[in-house]
Amino acid sequence: MATRHILADLARDYELRHGINVDIRSMGGVEAAKLARAGERVDIVVLASKVMESLEAEGHIANGGIRGFARSEIALAVAAGAPRPIVDSEPAVRQAMLEARRLCYSTGPSGDHFKALCEKWGLADTVLAGALKAPAGVPVATLVAQGDADLGIQQLSELIGQPGIEVVGRLPPEIQAVTVFSAGVSTTSAEREAANAFVGYLASAEAQGAIRRYGMEPA
Repeated sequence: MATRHILADLARDYELRHGINVDIRSMGGVEAAKLARAGERVDIVVLASKVMESLEAEGHIANGGIRGFARSEIALAVAAGAPRPIVDSEPAVRQAMLEARRLCYSTGPSGDHFKALCEKWGLADTVLAGALKAPAGVPVATLVAQGDADLGIQQLSELIGQPGIEVVGRLPPEIQAVTVFSAGVSTTSAEREAANAFVGYLASAEAQGAIRRYGMEPA
């Protein structure tokens, strides 16, 4: 889901350049990995690099063809017009989480990192226990905007431009977790040559504008 806007733009651009349609199906990373492991007939899989490496080792992604294309950081958001907590240091972020009425997080790398921070800070029984985990495919921004939580944590690309929220800032460097998103050709693909070409396009200089437009950096 974190790359869905980038992929939509790049798929449209690729069709204009090459006349080849690329149909993107966006879903939560857990669901996407499950479908790949179940042998879903797709040409390309896009997920966090660690998951892609596991899928390759298990025989679901063609060997040696994984290409990292985007580096993503985690950010915090509040409802539009709400007070903006200070999040410029590790102690400040911990305090913001303690003061939040309810925090919302997602599945995937950003959610795993949030849970690890709560464990590290001794907040597993307080902040984490009371936090709202967004259902698969539901953006954290939606739940924050409608008042189900007053602080949200997710990939910056998932928060940028979403209605009803304001991005407070990225996690500071000392507690930031960068996720590299990668693409690879599925072993179920019947169009491997075309799929390899699109994977190469994602990792090319031509794709960097779209990647940066949604708050990520080229890998």
